[in-house]
Amino acid sequence: MRKAVFCFVVALGSAGISEGAAADDKSGYNLFNPTPTRLMRDMTTDRPDMTETPFTVDAGHVQIETTLFGFGRSHADETGGEMDTYEFFNANVRIGLTNSIEINFVWQPHGKTHYRQPGLATERASGVGGFDIRGKVNLWGNDNAAEIGSALALLPYITLPTNDNNGISPKHVEGGLIVPLAIELPNNFGLGINGGVSWVRGDISGKYEAGYVTTAALAYEWTEKFGTYYEIAASFGALAPGGTALVLATGLTYAINGNLQLDAGINVGVTDTADRFNPFIGVSQRF
Repeated sequence: MRKAVFCFVVALGSAGISEGAAADDKSGYNLFNPTPTRLMRDMTTDRPDMTETPFTVDAGHVQIETTLFGFGRSHADETGGEMDTYEFFNANVRIGLTNSIEINFVWQPHGKTHYRQPGLATERASGVGGFDIRGKVNLWGNDNAAEIGSALALLPYITLPTNDNNGISPKHVEGGLIVPLAIELPNNFGLGINGGVSWVRGDISGKYEAGYVTTAALAYEWTEKFGTYYEIAASFGALAPGGTALVLATGLTYAINGNLQLDAGINVGVTDTADRFNPFIGVSQRF
């Protein structure tokens, strides 16, 4: 596998796609006529960072990206209470429909929360999380980012509740749009930038309101298999009703082979509205 092992970088700089892939017309491949192995792009993932990649999974192929385990602890609220959040096997199943379009199904099979207040019993919740349906449409750079210097996509999504009473699933249908951008940088660096808007329903107002998110992630490829990333992310508006949630993050990726990648990372909340810390480990497999 060449150097494109990050969730927002594919074949940037010296990690170029193969000349054969760039020269061949792949527009005729689809879900039922898969892209041949020799023409496939290097594997890229939407994890482990929060910055989505603009590159799609090749037509007729499936990629499963999973958080094996994640833990989060909030900052203390005004009563001194803290929330611990546990994630198990959250999965993003990405399916290539055409050379530039994919569909994603994101599901949290099980999650737990523990809310602890001084002198009071811990409040516990557990169950199935929400179910997301997402589409990704690459606008440019899917196969030639190294030549033109960038790649851009649109990623609309809708979130469906599975159980509005378990404290894990969202209570209402929500949705939004993310715009992922990848920019070529020299010397084994790559930059990913996202901007997005979500429409979420307030529990008190009962109305849908806009929330916004923006991220930037810088990756460095130490070898063809091993890399690290450094990221900043901010949520505001309806996504952070208590004030802007600002997060700093870092992590690593390791490519076992061209179709299997391991990762680990940690997110650290700078503001009180973000989790104090959130370590996680994950794996991604392409078929």
